[in-house]
Amino acid sequence: MMLAVDPSKKISFNRCIGDGDLVIVYERHDNMKAVKVCENSVLQNRFGVFKHSDWIGKPFGSKVLSNKGGFVYLLAPTPELWTLVLSHRTQILYIADISFVIMYLEIVPGCLVLESGTGSGSLTTSLARAVAPTGHVYTFDFHEQRAVSAREDFERTGLSSLVTVGVRDIQGEGFPDDFCGKADSVFLDLPQPWLAIPSAGKMLKQDGILCSFSPCIEQVQRSCETLRANFTDVRTFEVLLRMYEVREGKMENSQAEESVPTGSHRCKRRQRSSEGGNGMEISSSPTVMARPSSESRGHTGYLTFARLIRLS
Repeated sequence: MMLAVDPSKKISFNRCIGDGDLVIVYERHDNMKAVKVCENSVLQNRFGVFKHSDWIGKPFGSKVLSNKGGFVYLLAPTPELWTLVLSHRTQILYIADISFVIMYLEIVPGCLVLESGTGSGSLTTSLARAVAPTGHVYTFDFHEQRAVSAREDFERTGLSSLVTVGVRDIQGEGFPDDFCGKADSVFLDLPQPWLAIPSAGKMLKQDGILCSFSPCIEQVQRSCETLRANFTDVRTFEVLLRMYEVREGKMENSQAEESVPTGSHRCKRRQRSSEGGNGMEISSSPTVMARPSSESRGHTGYLTFARLIRLS
């Protein structure tokens, strides 16, 4: 389970891995997979064969060995890691956008959040943790098979008590009337969000906040035009994330003197001269270099936020 909820409603990973649990098998930062622990099963990869029975009883974060002496780490399936390993049924939101959304929607434990569409469930997973243990996320997708798959994923990750998945065309039908005036926040990820904005406004509590995610600026323009009728504080953001690789590299001394990369730091060490035996301080390897990662993602989409106008 992703969220271990005890009788006192506290969420914790302070427990050992058990038969039937979901774990994230970590080989390296760009090679992870979700695995359901089964006592009689094995995991086979380039590092050897790993018996699931050896995992049972170990705490999350443990390093486990294969029959060849290779190793992997067994990590708890947090929303951050789940976002990196889940099946992509649709384009998903990643960590930078997700964290921004949760902050600007002012989501805290106990909130009631409406979402459309569910897609691959990347954002839904983080929303569920944000509202836990007493809140709830109601998420809708017009595609029945996607909704079924998402529901199965939430069962696997232990979120079924916090998330309800519905099949509904929110653009055409709007949100169910049962939620009128009850939602703290509404999130829209739709091709024509302006069609769902009037319904979303009816669902929100006074001073509630709406967020719409759109990949194209033309969608944003039309959505903002619709929002200004009943919302205030309409703002649009584009979250750009730039990752850096910081590592040690070796350079020839002559190169190090002539050209040092931006953001690099030369390590100095005292070496004994082979001729005179006197200690002298010279620049030498290793050099710590930093450069932008080639895997950095650029534009993912635009996030438009608006607050429902408080009636006098």
